[in-house]
Amino acid sequence: MAERIEQRLEDRIPELEQLERVGLFTRKEIRAVLRKASALEYKIQRRALRKEDFINYIQYEVNLLELIKKRRARIGYSFKKDEIEHSILHRVHSLFNRATGKWKDDVQLWLSHVAFCKQWNAKHQLSKVFSTMLAIHSNKPALWIMAAKWEMETRLSSESARHLFLRALRFHPECPKLYQEYFRMELMHAEKQRKEKKEFEQAKMDLGEFNYSEEILNGEMARIVYRDASQKIKGVEFQLAVLSIAKLFDFTQDLQKEILESLQARYADDPLTWDYMARRELELGSLPPTEQTTKQKKVSEMAQREERCCAVFDEAVTAVPTENMWKCYITFCLERYNRKTNSAELKQKRLERTLSVFSKAHESNLLSEVLYKQWLQLLLDTNLSEKAVEVAEAATRNFSQSVEIWQMRLQVLIQLKREDVTQCFEEAIKHVKSKGTLPLWTLWVEWSEGTNSKEDTESLYQRSLRATTPAESVTMKEMYLDWTYRNCGYKKVKRLFTSLCENRPVSLDFFRKMIQIEKEQESCKMLHLREYYERALREFGSTNTDLWLDYIKEELSHPQGKAENCGSIHWRAMKMLQGDLVEDFVSKYTLLQTGHL
Repeated sequence: MAERIEQRLEDRIPELEQLERVGLFTRKEIRAVLRKASALEYKIQRRALRKEDFINYIQYEVNLLELIKKRRARIGYSFKKDEIEHSILHRVHSLFNRATGKWKDDVQLWLSHVAFCKQWNAKHQLSKVFSTMLAIHSNKPALWIMAAKWEMETRLSSESARHLFLRALRFHPECPKLYQEYFRMELMHAEKQRKEKKEFEQAKMDLGEFNYSEEILNGEMARIVYRDASQKIKGVEFQLAVLSIAKLFDFTQDLQKEILESLQARYADDPLTWDYMARRELELGSLPPTEQTTKQKKVSEMAQREERCCAVFDEAVTAVPTENMWKCYITFCLERYNRKTNSAELKQKRLERTLSVFSKAHESNLLSEVLYKQWLQLLLDTNLSEKAVEVAEAATRNFSQSVEIWQMRLQVLIQLKREDVTQCFEEAIKHVKSKGTLPLWTLWVEWSEGTNSKEDTESLYQRSLRATTPAESVTMKEMYLDWTYRNCGYKKVKRLFTSLCENRPVSLDFFRKMIQIEKEQESCKMLHLREYYERALREFGSTNTDLWLDYIKEELSHPQGKAENCGSIHWRAMKMLQGDLVEDFVSKYTLLQTGHL
């Protein structure tokens, strides 16, 4: 092994001598490079190879290349690249090849090699990398697409890109993304040939030696790809994706028409088809803007186009009366309403249309829970409070199990200061299952704190502890403790704390809140603090190092604290903490002793 490493280091000497001779590196730096290279070589020649060692070596060589590049720019020296950079590049490629040969399944390693080749313009090497990578990772369509794009866009070889796509489709005959990118590539190839032909014609050159097929120029290859794909891949999403690609090219009108006809014929009952056809009305029939076009005319034209869209949507919800179809219609209306416009008339028209569509969907009983929330929010934003109350009530009738819907209804009632808030809370708790009711209880007690008497609020807190699940009651206990301290004083909160401790579970924050309350008293007693810490440690002592450290700090800093207790607390912590927490505690305790914590 040592001989092999010595040979590799000797192979470096010519490039290092050149670096020193041309003034890019000093002799001291050359020695440092050799030392580092020697250490890295030993690591990658061991029996038990580690991926990190190869990555570190590659990163070092890349950093060296970047440093050479910067120094060349600084001194303005651009010669001897074959003797210096090319030697390092060859070594990096060799390292990548060894690493990817050892860890074939690591896609990120392959992609790092690809990125390196692109950065240093190693086209020949990159072609080999793609070939090897695709032989191993033929099950990943994204890698095929990456390789084909590089062939098309960098090497300008549409033939190679086509060959790669055809190979990829043999492995993935039903991959929509592969067909989409293959379709795009064929259109790019046609556009490239059209531009070439146009330039030759403008230069009045003889086109006899160039074979420009009219079919290819008109995108016939892309049409073949589309027809093949549409037989294998079902679904509107693919058809719409291909159509959006075709629209990027100005010579595909016939192809777009064919895709559109296929879409309408095969997927007439799909909401996405209708959604596309309706939104298409925004683009159709619009005149190119001129200087004479007034703002009023633009607004009028936009209003007409939106009306045409809504006419298609109205037809759609009649032909396909489903929840998804109404969702598409409402989403379109909300998008138009949220668009900025200086015309108050257009804004008002959009609002009225949106509210009307919401109402129609509600009447058809095809409004989803999410859309009810959006409707409520829109009504509140536009100050239509009474209508919001009506809609909220209807939503809770249709989705009586939804906590979020009840929450929104209650928030509306609270915001309007309605008298039936308590009645609505009772109704909500009755309909919703006990699990998941925490948001309703927290909202209820928060409202009660500002509205009802102390007795009523306390009674509500106690009721919430009985009604919620044990896990959810933890939050209510924290809120109850905090409210009692703010409204009833220290003695009452101390009795409540003792009472709640007997009713597990409780959280660590619950104990910390009580410790904080004790510290806020004028006569803060260490005896009480010890009681609270001991209770907390019985629950969380095996899983929380900070609690032990806070206890020790309290003994050290409190006027009534006893520093001699710290040793006993430390011993108990070491016994009680589990796993890696012991090591964590020891390191933190050491920092505490040295005054760094």
